[in-house]
Amino acid sequence: MTWKEAASTATSRLCVLALAALATVSCGSTPPAQSAPAVTVFATVTATPPPAPAQAAPAAPAAPDAAEAHAPAAPAAPAAPEAPEAPAKADKVKVIPNVVGMNHQRAQDRLQAAGFYRLREVDATGQKRLMVWDRNWVVQSQSPKAGSRASSETVITLYSKKKTDP
Repeated sequence: MTWKEAASTATSRLCVLALAALATVSCGSTPPAQSAPAVTVFATVTATPPPAPAQAAPAAPAAPDAAEAHAPAAPAAPAAPEAPEAPAKADKVKVIPNVVGMNHQRAQDRLQAAGFYRLREVDATGQKRLMVWDRNWVVQSQSPKAGSRASSETVITLYSKKKTDP
């Protein structure tokens, strides 16, 4: 064997060993998956009032007489299109309750119980923080003011700050 043949054989064996080592290292040794930290998100859901009760269905037709029972049935008349629903009644004006000084979640509950569902929340400190956990916030002011009269469609803004804020 010449030195060229020996070098070629040695190079081939070295390449095979390197590939085998690489395959062994990469097989079954995947790095452990890093788990993301657990994050809990709370959101305020504002419910809408239930729809008005549906109108009662018309009474069923009376049973046919014995003479009519043997008569051939008349072809069915096409169904009349349903009348459109009456427009919603004018929204009643209500008194806005005082929620200043209350826990933010309770303030929202009180306003919704009074019929106000269009609520907006603002960080009273001006830091523009999101109120993720409403129970940690206290209402500092509200707009429109408590005692004023407004439609239930009025947007009520609650200005709150965290209980731990100075």
